[in-house]
Amino acid sequence: MTQNNKNYLDFLNTEQFKAVTETEGSLLVLAGAGSGKTRVLTYKILHLLVEKKALPGEILAVTFTNKAALEMKNRVSSLLKRPVDKMWIGTFHSLSAKILRTNCKSIGLKSNFIIIDSDDQLKLIKQICERENIDLKDQTPKFYQNVINKYKNKNIHYSTLMNSKRNDKNIYRVYKIYQEEMLRLNCVDFGDLIIYCLKIFKDNNAGLTYKKLFKYILVDEFQDINKVQQIWLEYLYNYHKNICCVGDDDQSIYSWRGADINNLLNFESNFSKAKIIRLEQNYRSTQNILKCASSLIENNSGRYGKELWSKNDKGEKTLISGFWETKEEAMFVSDEIEKLILKKTPFNEISILFRVAAHTRSFEERFINLGLPYKIIGGLRFYERKEIKDVIAYLRLLNNLDDNLAFERIINVPKRGIGKTTISKIH
Repeated sequence: MTQNNKNYLDFLNTEQFKAVTETEGSLLVLAGAGSGKTRVLTYKILHLLVEKKALPGEILAVTFTNKAALEMKNRVSSLLKRPVDKMWIGTFHSLSAKILRTNCKSIGLKSNFIIIDSDDQLKLIKQICERENIDLKDQTPKFYQNVINKYKNKNIHYSTLMNSKRNDKNIYRVYKIYQEEMLRLNCVDFGDLIIYCLKIFKDNNAGLTYKKLFKYILVDEFQDINKVQQIWLEYLYNYHKNICCVGDDDQSIYSWRGADINNLLNFESNFSKAKIIRLEQNYRSTQNILKCASSLIENNSGRYGKELWSKNDKGEKTLISGFWETKEEAMFVSDEIEKLILKKTPFNEISILFRVAAHTRSFEERFINLGLPYKIIGGLRFYERKEIKDVIAYLRLLNNLDDNLAFERIINVPKRGIGKTTISKIH
């Protein structure tokens, strides 16, 4: 695609066009479900490059998942007909890890630091509690893990808890020792990645380098960011002051993980001269589905408000059924599936979505009894499987001989007759 070829703008509706071409200042795009928000973000990056407003390395695009980041990068590359490897596209954590690798010495880390997962985090906290003789009857290691993560999501350092009357002294002690141990082991958790970046940003030289670098900041799924991520964005925004956040105030479901919808609702006060554009045309659903969803959502408080509409067909009316237990629900669903099969509907066009994975058992038993073929999508992720984590632990230990967490995981894999007593003596 050449500089003079602007045909890509012809693929946008009126509101999408406004969102893509509004490049300067602060912009909040309220994107309803199925309204083409990914297209807006992709084409906005493309527009910035085609118009030569920024080089690839001067654009920062923050996505919710690594998969979304890869998809966005591939789309832009496909449209430009060339790779865009220098572009900063990724999650808050992957982008922070990239910054931290370059500036790790100022934090007290080595460049080969390890990012530990939730299991290793819990294991370390348990070791600390046992070593410090902390009673775990009422407050388990999981409790301390959740509290520490919650504080990190709010950018609260353990030092601020020392004289606080509202907090258990054990929380301060576990949090403090945990952070000291992490540095000693040359490890970080996901919360550390962003908090350490904030420390780097506060340094005049390093902070100014990144502020100047990113001329344009784009953020996907803005409704799901937490407080520390908001602070992270504000630091980088405060030089060029060009930011575009895409989110949906009706789809914020990650409050349990620290997400704060107020970051979206307070956009106009957090970012100067803010503009708001609504993407309300839905391309995915039928009119009846949209009408049903909108009639429920409009009763919610804490939202900007928008009215989704579609040129699609009206479609079938939505059916809502209530059940006392999952077995009853499984019988109803299997009966509906058999009706679809009689109408020659292919099996691979029928899907069941679960809110809770535990409910699959009743459905599996029902399908087995009826002889209905099925396939469960989900389960453990690749890197969460025991054998994969064991192999990675060996590689981690080769990379860092101080990685006690990896050492403990594989010291008895395969079995070598080494138990907890021996490991305790080694400690």
